[in-house]
Amino acid sequence: MKESFAKNKLPWFWFWVIASVLLRLILIYFPKSLNLSSRPEVSTPLTSIRRLAEGYWLKQSSLSPYAGSMYHGSPLLLTILGPLTVRRIEGQPDHLLCSLVLVIADVVNAILIRATGQSLKMASSSSLKSVGLHHLLEYSEVLPSGDIAALVYLWNPFTIVACVGLSTSAIENLMVVLSLYGACTRLSPLAAFGWVMATHLSLYPAILIIPVVLLLGYGPDAPPRKLFQKGKNIDNYSSSNRSFLEEEVENKLRVPDVFSWKPVLHFSLWILLWSSYVLVLCGVYARQNGGLLELFKRTYGFILTIPDLSPNIGVLWYFFAEVFDFFRHFFLIVFHGNVLLMILPLALRLNHRPCFLAFVYIVIASMLKSYPSVGDSSLYLGILGLFAYELSDMKFSFFLFCGYVGVSLLSPVMHNLWIWRGTGNANFYFATAIAYACLQVHYLYLCIFFVSPVLLSLIILVVESVSAMLNHDRMLTKLSTAKLQDVKS
Repeated sequence: MKESFAKNKLPWFWFWVIASVLLRLILIYFPKSLNLSSRPEVSTPLTSIRRLAEGYWLKQSSLSPYAGSMYHGSPLLLTILGPLTVRRIEGQPDHLLCSLVLVIADVVNAILIRATGQSLKMASSSSLKSVGLHHLLEYSEVLPSGDIAALVYLWNPFTIVACVGLSTSAIENLMVVLSLYGACTRLSPLAAFGWVMATHLSLYPAILIIPVVLLLGYGPDAPPRKLFQKGKNIDNYSSSNRSFLEEEVENKLRVPDVFSWKPVLHFSLWILLWSSYVLVLCGVYARQNGGLLELFKRTYGFILTIPDLSPNIGVLWYFFAEVFDFFRHFFLIVFHGNVLLMILPLALRLNHRPCFLAFVYIVIASMLKSYPSVGDSSLYLGILGLFAYELSDMKFSFFLFCGYVGVSLLSPVMHNLWIWRGTGNANFYFATAIAYACLQVHYLYLCIFFVSPVLLSLIILVVESVSAMLNHDRMLTKLSTAKLQDVKS
């Protein structure tokens, strides 16, 4: 049965990929694409194609695209997508070419996620076989986690809505996934290019440099390294009393724990190269528009200072609309610093699973970023599928699923009651934003990573997924210990 399923697995995968593309094309041809491009859950000041079109119009009028308060994105993205916003095909929907680019970006994202899953599967198979736990690979052979993750990403309603709603988050996600794929396969130039471009487009992926370096140095995710040192803890026996099987198992368990610096050094050199290239291109572009400093102020400064308080699915817009200006800078430091404070403890605890660590970082950034959208959620929910078997015992999965469905349905309703019907107020829409945040935020009684209680707020999804992953590692340790005891006896 497994063999017949494996033979039909590939055609079925591509069937669902093609079906997802057809669904996107059908929705694009709906009248005004269901008006999704105007939804605050889909388009933000940084990802809206309408704002990009406005910036390109200003550029064509010999003005700075950052002259007004509309465009605050990358000049390179403006150069690539800008010409497509002014081209119209008679009888076809507006911005059709941009829509096709976003559809292609989604498909490439799914393919890269699948390829990353294959790399993780190979590394996991090798690790589990080396400790004699190959029987745990049965289910992953039937339906690989990479296929699951790719299809979850393509068929996620958040991904489809972001694509049809002309959000450039698909391109940002592409750069993030490209970096992770390059790191998993130890292609330093590709990993560096993805990381530099992802950071250039939205700034927050800069924190992914830690999992990328760990991926390049140690390789893809594996069980805890102490698992491979169990052989050293076997009681001292005389060599004459050891069976051949015991010596073989012990030798397999003694896997060297070595950090490879060569790909990391290559990665650093390529980062310098790609960063210099991007800075040169931006400098050429911004030479007539105030220079690089003005460009950074209009892009990264816009992200860090949060001057645009238009509603979105985050909570910062409402908070900074209510807070006194005297305390504004203090809370900006608090919110942005909270992202940085979580990096070190998570890296120390999950250094043996760098790809999963990248998933955790992406969820945290999606929650605390200045202008979040559903496109951010689509990325980490897709990557979550890569760990479908490791997280099979994760708690509150049904609660999280129902929560996402409820927020998705209530958010448009509350926005309509507030903005269009006038029968509600900002608190109606902010309540759904709070609910969305509560799906991700969980206040812990104490910090589980042996650091100060400043880190009392972690995400429900992160907390439960990290807990499930650690429980999975403990299960592997127990099974490995039992294996060694059987060999010993």
